[in-house]
Amino acid sequence: MEKSPKGVRLHIAIFGRRNVGKSSVLNALTGQDVSIVSDVPGTTTDPVEKAMEFLPLGPVLFIDTAGFDDIGALGELRVRKTAKILERADIALIVTEADTWGEYEKRWSEEIRRRNIPLLVVLNKIDIKDAQDVIPHLKQASLNWVTMSATKKINILAVKQSIVNTVPDEWYKQKGILDEIVNAGDTVILVIPIDKEAPKGRIILPQVQTLRDILDKKANALVTNEVGLPDAISMLKTKPRIVITDSQVFKEVAEATPLDIPMTSFSIVFARYKGDLKVLIEGAKRIETLKETDKVLISEACTHHPIGDDIGRKKIPAWLTAKVGKNIRIDVVAGHDFPDNLNEYSLVIHCGACMFNRREMLSRILTCQQKGVPITNYGIAIAYLHGILERAIRPFGLNVQG
Repeated sequence: MEKSPKGVRLHIAIFGRRNVGKSSVLNALTGQDVSIVSDVPGTTTDPVEKAMEFLPLGPVLFIDTAGFDDIGALGELRVRKTAKILERADIALIVTEADTWGEYEKRWSEEIRRRNIPLLVVLNKIDIKDAQDVIPHLKQASLNWVTMSATKKINILAVKQSIVNTVPDEWYKQKGILDEIVNAGDTVILVIPIDKEAPKGRIILPQVQTLRDILDKKANALVTNEVGLPDAISMLKTKPRIVITDSQVFKEVAEATPLDIPMTSFSIVFARYKGDLKVLIEGAKRIETLKETDKVLISEACTHHPIGDDIGRKKIPAWLTAKVGKNIRIDVVAGHDFPDNLNEYSLVIHCGACMFNRREMLSRILTCQQKGVPITNYGIAIAYLHGILERAIRPFGLNVQG
């Protein structure tokens, strides 16, 4: 389980003022010295991540953050980074000293609840602080709380149980990648081209996760490349349930796949799994009205070193330029950073977000909607540019008209 991708882990973010013991709480929960602990306020300057197995939840990702009361020019930047973590937190812990519940805690608890993020208040340092004056305020605000001493290892099991109790029911009901598409006994053909972007000896994460989901459903997978697809189809005695391809060979696969066999891409599958497929399909329509004076943002979740004909930096820009004109401006961002100047763009084209959890991708979609900027994703945009979007979304019971 240690190798489970970050995007499928429950994200548990730890917030609080400086020197309340956030890092000590993380170390106590993980049983490891993950974060540096010091009596000096502001020791944690950047988010610290720890992936671990947290029974009975399974794989989780703890995120320790800088104090939300940090000061100075650098402190303000740290607080901004801390606030960005809210975009990917499935659960939030506010750590405070047991005898303190002030304006910082109130303000952040209100923002966390406004975002519908499940919240647990951790009253730390009960070995030297008394919580009797704070607990009535938490009860009045209908906040869940638990007491502990991270340094003395008091109530560690109680905190772990409270975290388990805070997990929303929706987490346990999350759909699989191919739910409602593939059933037990079906055969799925996966088209995986091997190029310079694929690490030697491996295939990329969305393909691995899709293959695993097929096996979990007790279905069958036949893996080939775009050249071997016709032979793969012909060797089967019955039609495959669906063909799923890497988006960069979408056009070739569409031409090689008979019309009576459903076909889509890994990226479109992940558009549904990680985000809002209908919104992303609607966003692709903006491609039709783009002008050379417009700006397009291409956003990648991962920060891999681009080489060769990179899909986000080379191929999609080339296809857009061919359709719209050579002067259209295309910017690229990568990782968890998402620009504040979104209103300068006419369209955002996002990757499949295999490295993100669902909350972060939905947060980005909502941010774009609030700014009035259409957003789509790689696979949907490529299918639109090649004139095959209608066919590519048909397996999900959708059409371009809505």
